[in-house]
Amino acid sequence: MSTYPIATYNKSTRLFALYQRLPRSKDKAISLTELMNVYGDNPDHYTNERKNLENDLTSLNQIFTDIFHSDALIRLPAWSQNISGKTARFYIEPSFSIDIINEQTVFFWQMLANYTANYLPAPFKQSISDKLNQLDRQDKYSFNQSSLGQWKDHLIILPSIVQAPKLDSDVLASIHHALLQNKQLQISYQNKWRNNPAVRVIYPKGLVFIDNMMYLTGFDPTDDHIDDNVLLKAHRNFAVNRIEAAEVTEQSVPDWVERNALTLENLRKLGKLELNNCLEIGLVLKVQKYACQHLYERPLSSTQTITVINDTWNEVHATVANTQRLQDWLVSMSQLAVVVEPLELKKAILKRLESGMELYTK
Repeated sequence: MSTYPIATYNKSTRLFALYQRLPRSKDKAISLTELMNVYGDNPDHYTNERKNLENDLTSLNQIFTDIFHSDALIRLPAWSQNISGKTARFYIEPSFSIDIINEQTVFFWQMLANYTANYLPAPFKQSISDKLNQLDRQDKYSFNQSSLGQWKDHLIILPSIVQAPKLDSDVLASIHHALLQNKQLQISYQNKWRNNPAVRVIYPKGLVFIDNMMYLTGFDPTDDHIDDNVLLKAHRNFAVNRIEAAEVTEQSVPDWVERNALTLENLRKLGKLELNNCLEIGLVLKVQKYACQHLYERPLSSTQTITVINDTWNEVHATVANTQRLQDWLVSMSQLAVVVEPLELKKAILKRLESGMELYTK
């Protein structure tokens, strides 16, 4: 269910929220006035919001008719009748569902539950569990007899070594609302190197998933500038689990945040969405032959080439982003690979390995 009044969302989200809110039986049919309790709560805009609610119900009925060929959204009196002077009431036929129930649908939800179990917040996991329970009730026998349904007895998911952090559902709800409504966000953020959280206002841009961590990416408040590179200096990433509180403000995010140069995809290409030392490097590795096998299967980049040096070593060339994750992987390779170029990266990896050796020898 939506956390904020339905009227605050864009139209596609409003229609889906209405579908969730409408009762599923004739004796519980609900009027426009009753629906307004969840649809809109701004007394200054009540008339406009009520008119939007009427239009949304009409649009939802049209979708059911055109796409699902169903009269599932029922109005009393009927849509074809004049309701002048009458109180119209609405409900959805209880047997109707927008889900297409087949073995692919159920298999998708089961895999989603398995693969996301270790990093999704509890409310998200519960919603997936509820969906599976619903699908089981609707068509459990036929799915279990299908070829895909039998796969669940032959699959198992092993948890990550490091579990996902706990996420605050209220913080997530505020982030979601700010992003959808293009509003500024005030957060209380606990940096790892500070004793107390700092309160700051940000222009939120989107959510980034890296392994089992979730990050909010956005910009510090700054004035518009003709040079995109100046604006990029205000870009920041925040681990969502370190956001102790988040509040949506009444101020809209400035228009420059929506520039094409500042899209999530472009920020990714610029290396702005994770820790990195520079944009791209020409990586050269000396890798033991047997350990190099997985790089044939899972290359470091599309430019990767592998040359056989001798019976023991291969040389790997690849253009990659010099990220913290790359350095962590190189350290994990330890005795299996050596950085040849660039020299600065080689020094950084050597320093980390020597530091680890010092800890163990002590």
